[in-house]
Amino acid sequence: MSDKVHLKDMTLKEMEVFFENIGEKKFRAKQVYNWLYRGISGFNEMTDLSKELREKLNTCAEIGSLKLIQVQHSKTDETRKYLFGLEDGNSVESVFMKYKHGNSICISSQAGCRMGCKFCASTIGGLCRNLTAGEIIDQIVSVERDTGEKISNIVIMGTGEPFDNYDNVSKFINLVNNKEGLNIGMRSITVSTCGIIPKIEQFAEDFPQVNLAISLHAPNDIIRNMTMPVNKKYNMKELLNACKDYVKKTGRRITFEYALVSGVNDQPVHAEELAERLRGLICHVNLIPLNNVTESGLNGTSRMQASEFRDRLEKLGISSTVRRELGSDIDAACGQLRLKNYENLEN
Repeated sequence: MSDKVHLKDMTLKEMEVFFENIGEKKFRAKQVYNWLYRGISGFNEMTDLSKELREKLNTCAEIGSLKLIQVQHSKTDETRKYLFGLEDGNSVESVFMKYKHGNSICISSQAGCRMGCKFCASTIGGLCRNLTAGEIIDQIVSVERDTGEKISNIVIMGTGEPFDNYDNVSKFINLVNNKEGLNIGMRSITVSTCGIIPKIEQFAEDFPQVNLAISLHAPNDIIRNMTMPVNKKYNMKELLNACKDYVKKTGRRITFEYALVSGVNDQPVHAEELAERLRGLICHVNLIPLNNVTESGLNGTSRMQASEFRDRLEKLGISSTVRRELGSDIDAACGQLRLKNYENLEN
């Protein structure tokens, strides 16, 4: 790996210290910081810097380390799925999605994942490493450069468990919110976790304006233990109590992600049990017809069955929707594109 400093890993204050350490005036940091988020590919494009300073920066720093390996364009909508290569040979995925309310991006927080959820391709092969704050933010900058469009909403729901990389994700949120950078509001950011309770409690303190999504995917401990190993450490009763504390502390609604797996968690009795567990909690259930992942042996529920599940939840007083189907003709499930890349490298 390069021993150059990654500038996108830095806050503005950290960058000011860096410039002073290389013998430059502190105000240069703000100039460079503003350039970092305009989609430039090198220091030579920073036209208000002297040639000497640009040459100095080329020897000791870099503005991004992601390499575009592959991009899939959906023929049914304008969704794009990206596979980015990291400096050490690992890779991560990002998904660009267009909505009426603006452009959204789903980004990764880790290369791989150690949570072991049975229906997710991201966990196959385990965790390789955490992403730095700069590598997380560079996914957004790279996609904006490729599409020529601004991102207004961020979902940290790609490869990895964000709360397993809490420090870097926290720094990323503060960087992306900075008015001198991408200036994306806290309420336009959503972080998804499979249920690491201590970090949920910390998140409520650190980021009360950022949206929280919980990957629940089951109405009871038996099913959740079978599909999500994290439940053996933090069971549903403990998790939902932590969610109630979160709502009480922040006043914010929680979204529960619920991937519908055929014959596992998609029956009427499951909807009834889920509604009973969530009753009284300020929440919304986002139902996701599972994308088939061959390696898991699990199959998704049809959209018709998903709609019936939603209707049953609604009748029982639980707000719910079936997630809009985007990019259905490309490798839409988290980790699929990355997994195919590794399989190709091994063959």
